[in-house]
Amino acid sequence: MAEVRYVGTSRVYAKGARPAVDALNLDIKDGEFMVLVGPSGSGKTTALRMLAGLEPLDGGRIEIGGRDVSYVQPKDRDIAMVFQNYALYPSKTVAENMGFALKMQHVPKAERDKRVREAARILDLDDALLERKPKALSGGQRQRVAMGRAIVREPSVFLMDEPLSNLDAKLRVQTRSQIAELQRRLGITTVYVTHDQVEAMTMGHRVAVLSNGKLLQCASPRELYDNPVNQFVAGFIGSPAMNLLTAPLTDEGVRLAGAVIPLSAGVRTAAARDKLTELVVGIRPEHLHLVTPAAPGGGPAAGAGDDRELTGELLLVEELGADALMHVRLTSDGGAEGGSGGSGGGTVVARTEGRTSPAPGQRVSFRVQPANVFAFHPETGARLAG
Repeated sequence: MAEVRYVGTSRVYAKGARPAVDALNLDIKDGEFMVLVGPSGSGKTTALRMLAGLEPLDGGRIEIGGRDVSYVQPKDRDIAMVFQNYALYPSKTVAENMGFALKMQHVPKAERDKRVREAARILDLDDALLERKPKALSGGQRQRVAMGRAIVREPSVFLMDEPLSNLDAKLRVQTRSQIAELQRRLGITTVYVTHDQVEAMTMGHRVAVLSNGKLLQCASPRELYDNPVNQFVAGFIGSPAMNLLTAPLTDEGVRLAGAVIPLSAGVRTAAARDKLTELVVGIRPEHLHLVTPAAPGGGPAAGAGDDRELTGELLLVEELGADALMHVRLTSDGGAEGGSGGSGGGTVVARTEGRTSPAPGQRVSFRVQPANVFAFHPETGARLAG
């Protein structure tokens, strides 16, 4: 079994400084693909390096397979790491690079060769490539060699530190699907670090979101997207990012760009309890539905029911083929730009059908379902749920 547990794990680089990792509690199941994601300085790489034994702990402990490895040497932790920069020996062939760790462990040559060729087969590295030096390989091939070096060790846990960051965009997409499929076939517990939330959402069984050394939420990609616990997670997960706007409260909900968006009784009760006069509201780009033609005055469209329309000026259209991203400056009832304190105006991004986008400069309106509006505390960032 190869469960991994962080139990109150902390790392502080300087006395009195904010911890790089602050009392991290995280359970990773046997065979799970766990992604640690967050911006620079969030603590994700430090957490991985502590698991690898490359960083000391300043508090708590780390367990692998039920064994406390907090002070165990890296070579004795039964882990294999894939680095961002590949870390291949330039003077050795692909086969020698992949089998080097086994050679250091005095594994017989016949067994080493068997494991290297099996790993090469899994990674679609043909026999001709095994005799080449790293300089004769493409970036994607070098990354697969680095992964092969980890595979031949048959570890309990794979550790991957932003392994795709040196690849071009097309190769990143191809390689991330290969890594996910490889992990599924091998069934080895994997901890993967990235700053790219698209990688996190498409690869991980669960995703742990970190910020300033703290774990904010750990859940499946769908759960993170549908039910973020706070404003940071909501804004970080999803591409394009969620639209976040500060809007004043009314008796029914919030006033946004001249329209009143109803909020649930639970959200209104929580806001009243904290004596709030405004909230941060979040709307994902795909939940802004273009109304054609735009309704005059920004009021509700006929037959819209509980829908509300937000009106604004189209600033820019990003054509993506099947989709288009519309950048819109919201306006109030009278057509003036909304301010942060008036009717909750600002700039939003909407995802629409690519072939029906209006031209920049036009006035456009969007419907939004109240159920698709997220509400956050303006000071703490916590989500207010109804």
